[in-house]
Amino acid sequence: MGNIQINVAQLLKEGIGATRTFEVDDTLYLDETTQCQVQGEVELLHTRRGILVRGTFTGTSHLVCSRCLDFFEYPLTFRMEEEFLPLVDVISGAPLPLDDDPTTFTIDDRHILDLSEAIRQYALLAIPMKPMCRPDCPGLCPQCGANLNQQRCQCPPSSGILLLNELTKPNNEARKLR
Repeated sequence: MGNIQINVAQLLKEGIGATRTFEVDDTLYLDETTQCQVQGEVELLHTRRGILVRGTFTGTSHLVCSRCLDFFEYPLTFRMEEEFLPLVDVISGAPLPLDDDPTTFTIDDRHILDLSEAIRQYALLAIPMKPMCRPDCPGLCPQCGANLNQQRCQCPPSSGILLLNELTKPNNEARKLR
């Protein structure tokens, strides 16, 4: 689960511009508790430096609503484009120089390109910072903690809500003066 690996040795032996296409259908862990089922297609293109991976993915992730704290399924759609650089030359086995950038994705010394981390990062970027089960989710009662999607609580309105209601009421006296 969550190990999307492709042996690219043959593709690296072919000329620049050679391509391969692969289907992806796997479950990834986005963090310690959040799973994401992803499906899609990736195109691998041999470049001068390594392998350019382009893909379009769809899937679902089980998230927690930021208002009511209920679990819900969130549909994902995202595209990725990343270049993976080989650690060793495919013909000689000699080590290759790498960029100083620690975020560079690499192809290991056995010529295995692991898409798992790149797809995980792009999936995380496709998730909203404050996911909601629905746009009009009322959330939890700030006083008793009741889930307002499931029940109405009997708590009196807080003083802040009463003040807000008072400020938003039409002022009949002010209208008469105009």
